[in-house]
Amino acid sequence: MGKVSLGPQTWIYPMPALLVGSNINDKPHFMAVAWAGIVNSEPPMISIAIRYNRHTISGIRQNMTFSANVPSVDLVKETDYCGIASGPEANKVEVCRFKVFYGKLKNAPLIEQCPVNLECRVVHTLDLVSHVLFIGNIEETHISEECLTGGKPDVSKINPLIYSITAPNRQYHTLGRAIAQAHSIGEALRPAKRVSR
Repeated sequence: MGKVSLGPQTWIYPMPALLVGSNINDKPHFMAVAWAGIVNSEPPMISIAIRYNRHTISGIRQNMTFSANVPSVDLVKETDYCGIASGPEANKVEVCRFKVFYGKLKNAPLIEQCPVNLECRVVHTLDLVSHVLFIGNIEETHISEECLTGGKPDVSKINPLIYSITAPNRQYHTLGRAIAQAHSIGEALRPAKRVSR
């Protein structure tokens, strides 16, 4: 299989489509973020990278908290709107009809319609060239009851959005079917143990 070199790119797939929330002057605000990921397990932490000119940064810096809300495919229009509408010029909560609630942190707004919500306290900030990277300690997780199977999150019920940044076809996708059991399928490649005689 031939390869084509395209220079440095940010093409890691899949990218999440998250709605990041912050309180700006005591009012809830949300923006769509795709550059995010898990960075630590104990304690659990996530990262979000936001361009310097985004309105959301001021709210995160005011309170040193943010929320990461995982929208389902049912919220694709609202998620896209939160990515294309300018924060100071649009009341995204009103336009999208978000039902906002607050949890443990009291100042990290959460969206009731999203099946998964993470409340995060900022523990590290890294100023990069084009973006600010916030590392948030996950203080609390909320999940819609109907998205649980056996008391655990069920990704097929959550049905999260996936974002593809690659132009010209910037698109939202859904998860595909499960293809193998994790931490198991690779066992077929493990060399057999030799029996010593």
